[in-house]
Amino acid sequence: MNTEILGIALQIILMIALSYPLGRYLAKVYKGEKTWSDFMAPIENLIYKVCGINPKEEMDWKVFLKSLLIVNLFWFIWGIVLLVSQGWLPLNPDGNPAQSPDQAFNTCISFLVNCNLQHYSGESGLTYFTQLFVIMFFQFITAATGMAAMAGVMKAMAAKTTQTIGNFWQLLVVSTTRILLPLSLIVGFILILQGTPMGFDGAMKLTTLEGVEQTVSQGPAAAIVPIKQLGTNGGGYFGTNSSHPLENPTYLTNILECWAILLIPMAMIFALGFYLKRKKLAFVIYGVMLSAYLLGVVVNTYTEMNGNPRIDALRIAQTGGAMEGKEVRIGSGATALWSVTTTVTSNGSVNGMHDSTMPLSGMVQMLNMQINTWFGGVGVGFLNYYTFIIIAVFISGLMVGRTPEFLGKKVEAREMKIATLVALLHPFVILVGTALSTYLYVHAPAFVAGEGGWLNNPGFHGFSEQFYEFTSCAANNGSGFEGLGDNTPFWNYACGIVLILSRYLPIIGQVAIAGLLAKKKFIPESSGTLKTDTVTFGLMTFAVIVIIAALSFFPAHALSTLAEQLSM
Repeated sequence: MNTEILGIALQIILMIALSYPLGRYLAKVYKGEKTWSDFMAPIENLIYKVCGINPKEEMDWKVFLKSLLIVNLFWFIWGIVLLVSQGWLPLNPDGNPAQSPDQAFNTCISFLVNCNLQHYSGESGLTYFTQLFVIMFFQFITAATGMAAMAGVMKAMAAKTTQTIGNFWQLLVVSTTRILLPLSLIVGFILILQGTPMGFDGAMKLTTLEGVEQTVSQGPAAAIVPIKQLGTNGGGYFGTNSSHPLENPTYLTNILECWAILLIPMAMIFALGFYLKRKKLAFVIYGVMLSAYLLGVVVNTYTEMNGNPRIDALRIAQTGGAMEGKEVRIGSGATALWSVTTTVTSNGSVNGMHDSTMPLSGMVQMLNMQINTWFGGVGVGFLNYYTFIIIAVFISGLMVGRTPEFLGKKVEAREMKIATLVALLHPFVILVGTALSTYLYVHAPAFVAGEGGWLNNPGFHGFSEQFYEFTSCAANNGSGFEGLGDNTPFWNYACGIVLILSRYLPIIGQVAIAGLLAKKKFIPESSGTLKTDTVTFGLMTFAVIVIIAALSFFPAHALSTLAEQLSM
């Protein structure tokens, strides 16, 4: 077997094997059962005491959401202040300047919503202080926010009838102290052993073999890279992200970082099954997500390892496949796997340039984000799938002539309206944003591009670059087709608005649905109850997701990725 394909297979098997026991552990943490991490309790109690939190106080879904939004607003102000003043703050040995207000707005919003879209280069756009106290801090908090939201939904789903869905603050804290922090420490130690820098010295000046002086940035990279992967954050410490030889030094670190992206999102599905005591339901959901993920891996691996047909037509050897924009030390197969792994989640990190992948690979990457339910971000991945479960239950109930029910609760007009609005918001912001930017590039290019912006590629691929940018923002992903010059006021503010809408409105809707259903009278299952833990219902949910995505995005793909593929 090809060694690259073998490496891909082993990584996937490892992720699946580890996600099951981790899922069991996550369920125990959120249910408050005894675990090996109970030694963190004194630290958690100190946090509760200092912050004036009663961790045993139950919240209804409205108070839960209010707490979530208030803490995010506070940290937004915190981040803006630090970013626009970072040039005067400590831990800045390289003398990097402060960010402009529009760039700080975009950066702060991007990391606050777990997107990590970067309209700057890490080496020069941030200082060590803001890397730690804005970027790394946000990567822990935003990941824990999504996990806390899912934990609240799981509590609502598990109860027969309840007015409360848990305590947001308690769930936020344990998500950080008992899940994200321990896993980040393990990954961080391995990265240090493999050569990722961890210190506070300024950039080194080295002389290359050609006799040219080169500046090599350093800093606390090993502290930030683990949580960027485990929290499905994705923001690169260095400008080239995980294709940088210090952020991703070896093939082992490449496997470790790629594995870390999907580990918690996969485990959260099993945690759902353990928490609800419905493992069959979890297996069905996991199976649907895994099948879609593997399909993308097969397509991208094939297209990237086989290369460009135009080069074949010219009889030019393509050793290793389509290698443009890829690291020779990692290979096209590993980049293909990473490109699917990072886009089925809201991670967005890259170990090669997505702008250089083949058109069909680019379409798979965008469709993963446009569908936005195949594992997804930590916590919010299932919440997006939950939206489509509600829609599928409603449609299935109408098809068989029964009142739609999910886990013993009737799905009625109010829940269906919220689910529909959440499902349609995603394509709306992507397509409207893309249409607006395309129109302005034709009729007012200076307004869009500004002084430092550009669109590198005309035609189909240029349209794809804009389409990808808004898709990445709406999916809280953060990767990009980097032929697009996006550090301009238009892109900073436009993307920031899409980021806010696409993060908070869905969470509000999904938690509201769970809270509304939790209050309803529990109806015991009967012989006429629609089973939602069967392969048939899994296929029904898959069909609903794909149909909505196809109807929404196929016309735009016909003008971008598909048109570019056919032109080859």
